[in-house]
Amino acid sequence: MSRPVIIGGGLAGAAAAAGMARAGLAPLLLERETLPHDKICGEFLSGEATRTLARLGFDLSRLGGVPITQMAFHAGRRSARAALPFVATSITRRVLDAALLDHAAMLGAEVQRGVSVRHIQGGRAVTSNGDAGDGPLLLATGKHDLRGQGREAAGVIDDLIGFKMFFRAPALHRQMAGTVAVTLYDGGYAGLQPVEGDRLNLCLLVSRDRFKACGGNWDALLAALLAEPGLAALADAVPLLARPLTISGVPYGYLAPPSADGLWRLGDQAAVIPSFCGDGMAMALHSGWLAARHLAGGGDAPAFQAQLRRDTARQVRLATMMQRLATHRLGRFGLMTGLGAMPAALPLLARMTRVAA
Repeated sequence: MSRPVIIGGGLAGAAAAAGMARAGLAPLLLERETLPHDKICGEFLSGEATRTLARLGFDLSRLGGVPITQMAFHAGRRSARAALPFVATSITRRVLDAALLDHAAMLGAEVQRGVSVRHIQGGRAVTSNGDAGDGPLLLATGKHDLRGQGREAAGVIDDLIGFKMFFRAPALHRQMAGTVAVTLYDGGYAGLQPVEGDRLNLCLLVSRDRFKACGGNWDALLAALLAEPGLAALADAVPLLARPLTISGVPYGYLAPPSADGLWRLGDQAAVIPSFCGDGMAMALHSGWLAARHLAGGGDAPAFQAQLRRDTARQVRLATMMQRLATHRLGRFGLMTGLGAMPAALPLLARMTRVAA
């Protein structure tokens, strides 16, 4: 078999590269960015994600992540809180992605940074450096589509705009120790959690209509969201980026159809779970590990894609249903009333949206 070519150096691509390198396949990974960088992500690593990293021989503890042991949900003045059914880790993608890529390279993968893939032609990746070879192609470009490889948007939630900002707020960071907090509001939701370096990560989604009502302006949107009780404590926090990271058009609820073109679709190119459930990073890592296992065992793309869909479809559909419910005021009222009456439902929902590890 010609050496596999992985397009994208995020969690899914790096996990696939590390898994294949451990199996002696020595893949080529192409990453368009030349340096580590921040990404729009809640940066919540579940227990399943940690176990997948361990299978790849990766020591997460050395990165200095923040342990997360409980979750809180807020909607207006209603709140619910419960212990997580696992110990999670909060770690920035800038740190984690770079470390996992270095790990894959140390194991024997060839990692080429600063190489962009222009398109796929005849089953081969055409890059800024020329043809990448005729080995199996693994598409791991995350939330961004490669030209000519767009995801089908029918039936998904794709009218949301994502924003991410880091804040410094020492008192709030101490107050939130060990906690990830999700705030539901008209037009979307936000996740807030401590990350390494005594910072807080605010990652949120908002509908285009809500953003337009704020004049299409980040400062106005943030001011409106700080009126939410679950986010009010951020009012005195210091933003650490000149402007927020942003993305739009992500197809939440997307599940890749059976593979008919020979491509191996990983991470968000295979399944996009709503962010509030906190399992997107685990799914990305699982898809990379699973692809490596299939390739090392002589499997093909259709068999891999079918297995990955079986592993993720139920979780994605459940989380998408919950997201649709949470976008309506009556739905939020019912959800928070139920969670307030039965706090044990929170860890149950967490388990039901986990990918097997």
